[in-house]
Amino acid sequence: MAHVTIVGGGPGGYEAALVASRLGAEVTLVERDGIGGSTVLTDCVPSKTLIATSDLLTDVSTAGELGVQVPASIRADLAAVDSRVLALAQAQSDDIAHRLALSDVVMIDGTATIETAGSVRVDTADGSQVIETDAILVATGAHPRVSPTAQPDGERILTWEQVYSLQELPEHMIVVGSGVTGAEFASAYNGLGAAVTLVSSRDRVLPGEDVDAANVIEDVFTRRGMTVMGNSRMASVERTASGVLVTLTDGRTVEGSHCLLALGSIPNTAGLGLDEVGVLLDDAGFIKVDRVSRTTVRGIYAAGDCTGVLMLASVAAQQGRIAMSHLLGDAVHPLDLNKVSSNVFTSPEIATVGMSQKQVEDSDLQIDVAMLPLASNARAKMQGVHDGFVKIFCRRGMGVVVGGVVVGPRASELIHALSLAVSASLTVDQVADAFTVYPSMSGSVAEAARRLHRLD
Repeated sequence: MAHVTIVGGGPGGYEAALVASRLGAEVTLVERDGIGGSTVLTDCVPSKTLIATSDLLTDVSTAGELGVQVPASIRADLAAVDSRVLALAQAQSDDIAHRLALSDVVMIDGTATIETAGSVRVDTADGSQVIETDAILVATGAHPRVSPTAQPDGERILTWEQVYSLQELPEHMIVVGSGVTGAEFASAYNGLGAAVTLVSSRDRVLPGEDVDAANVIEDVFTRRGMTVMGNSRMASVERTASGVLVTLTDGRTVEGSHCLLALGSIPNTAGLGLDEVGVLLDDAGFIKVDRVSRTTVRGIYAAGDCTGVLMLASVAAQQGRIAMSHLLGDAVHPLDLNKVSSNVFTSPEIATVGMSQKQVEDSDLQIDVAMLPLASNARAKMQGVHDGFVKIFCRRGMGVVVGGVVVGPRASELIHALSLAVSASLTVDQVADAFTVYPSMSGSVAEAARRLHRLD
């Protein structure tokens, strides 16, 4: 029986452990911070739980349009919200640990160091032990990047892992960074009722997302009272007597009660012994892997944010599953980033799959595009939804769906139809011919596909 040692208990690690156990391997999982990793305990699960409360308040704020009278005093109790956030995260961690235990995965609470391709030293509260193993999967994740001139203190200057200690809603939250994390938290605190200033070093929010989608989000942000400062790079953040002072590189300053730093992530690869055993890292410290999660050392695999391939929990989980399937002789489908779906949990959400608008424009392929505003959808009108759209990309002549974008409430759910289409190489006619409920938001997916039908 093969023995696999997994370092890191996040999605890349625990999903790999479940697959390896199912395929007959003996599995040891080493995790220093808690099963589920940062995804479950401090990042994805907590942030989306916070966002769920924000989304509810956003819906309530527009209830008047639907004929519902709502008292003006409705507000979130942030202490209760954050308490629920942390409790839910722990419950999810416990559920995962229970699944692992049922699968006979040995879990060790400790810090791992890779000594050779076949041995891992684990330091625990009770001492050290060396695990002899047939293969190793590194799934150690990443942590928030900070700046020497903007050091978090956990009280007023915060990373996204620290915001859940807040007991009162910030009077004025300054969010530095307009990527996915920054935009999500800016949207969340705006929905919760805080004044929000979003400091973006780029000319628009969400510079890595579909331009049409990002423009919708920025328009919604400003319409809801958020201050969006484009082309504004942070130089420093410091505490003041009553809050924080953010200084920009051009000399301008912004004062607020709190500052959330969303400056990107640093891989958790230092101190693991990777250099010593010959695992190749890039200049930023991410582990180099191929499409089946192999590193440059035979018998050592890596998955998740520590690889920097695409920093999504779903990708981490898939990398872990692929690694174990490859290692243990099961059928393997190498990771295909052209079929990955992702979501930005702003309000409204942005969901994407497959080729992006930029990839379409930069490619030599002939691509047809259809874009349909949600405002024309009957269900959207009933629910008071004005912002959003469905966009589909397909190969000209063939009609094969190669990508899509959905902007709207619960876009993360609507994208699945397009994700199936991209994954199975369905044509727009096949998407259009599948029945949708009337009225429904998903009807716009079918209608956008119908608009790409070609008579020739």
